Amino acid sequence: MHAIRLHAFGPADNLVYEKTEDPVPGPGQVRIAVEAAGVHLLDTALRLGDRGPLPALPELPTVPGREVAGTVESLGEGTDPAWLGKRVVAHLGMVPGGYAELAVTDAARLHEIPANLDAARAVAMIGTGRTAMGILQFTELGPDSVAVVPAAAGGIGTLLVQYAKNAGATVIGLAGGPAKTAAVEANGADLAVDYNVPDWPLRVREFLGERRATVVFDSVGGEPGRAAVDLLGPGGLHLVFGWSSGGLHEGGPLTFTEEEQAARGIVSEQVLGPVMLGRAGGDNPVRVLETRALAEAAAGRLTPAVQRFPLAGAAAAHRALEGRATMGKVVLVP
Repeated sequence: MHAIRLHAFGPADNLVYEKTEDPVPGPGQVRIAVEAAGVHLLDTALRLGDRGPLPALPELPTVPGREVAGTVESLGEGTDPAWLGKRVVAHLGMVPGGYAELAVTDAARLHEIPANLDAARAVAMIGTGRTAMGILQFTELGPDSVAVVPAAAGGIGTLLVQYAKNAGATVIGLAGGPAKTAAVEANGADLAVDYNVPDWPLRVREFLGERRATVVFDSVGGEPGRAAVDLLGPGGLHLVFGWSSGGLHEGGPLTFTEEEQAARGIVSEQVLGPVMLGRAGGDNPVRVLETRALAEAAAGRLTPAVQRFPLAGAAAAHRALEGRATMGKVVLVP
C-alpha cells in the first residue's frame, strides 16, 4: 500500500508519501480500505515532536493519523464476520496509522457509516463532531441565547453554529478573512465578523443593541478570545476548548482567575478531554459522544464542512492547517 510516513520530527515536508507493507489485522481487528483520513491540529504538533496531551510521542518511522473511514476488507482471527464489506468509520485512539490506503483497528471501535453520509463527512463527525457534542454538554442553548463562536469557519465552529441555530439562538460567528466570513454567513450565523478588522467588537455590539452574549465557545484564545469574552453579559459562560491563536504547541488557553470572573460576573470553564468525557457518562463515554455525533449528521441536523486533500498532499494539508488557510475538517483522500 501507499502511506504517509514520518521518519524524523520536523517540518511538514518530512511527511513522505511512499510504498510500505500492508498492515495485518490481529485477533478481534479489521483492516479498512481507507476512503478518507482525518487530519487534526494535534497531528501537526506530533509531527514537530510535541506530544501535546498524549502520554508519549509515536515511535519513528510512523504513519500519522487517528481517524479513518472506508470499507472493511479483511478480518483478524475471531472478528465477527458480519463486519466484512461494511462501510465503517473509526477513531483509532492512541494508535496512529490513518494516513494510508489501508488501516487496522479493533472491531470494537467501529461504527457503521449511516447511508446518507460519505466517508469524509463520517470522519469529520467521528473526531470533530465528537468534540462538538462534548462541548455542547456544558450549556443549554435556546431562543434567549446569544452564542459567540470564534473560529466559526473551522470544523468544530461550523457544527457549533449549526447546533446553536437549530436551538433558536442568536449566533455571532468570528473568522479570519472575507472568504471564511462568507462561509460562516452561508452556514447560518446571524452575524459573521472578520476578527482581523480592528473594530469588529463594535460591529457586534451595534448588532446586538442592548443584548449581551450569553456564551462564548472559545477555541482561539489570545486577543480574539479576550475580546469575545468582553461581549459576555452578567451570568455569561466562557467555554474553553483550545488556543489556536498561539498554536497547539505554543502558549495555552485563555484563563481568568476567580476574582476576574467574579468582577466580570461570568463563569469560565475549560472543557478539554477528561472533563468532557466525565460529563458524557456511560461505560465508554468516547463512544457515547461518537454515536451522538453520527446520529446528528444522519438526521440532517448537522452537516460538517470538509476540505479535501489527496493523500499524497498530506504535507500541503499540514501547512494549510498550521497557516489557518483551511475551512472545516481537513481530510486526506487516497
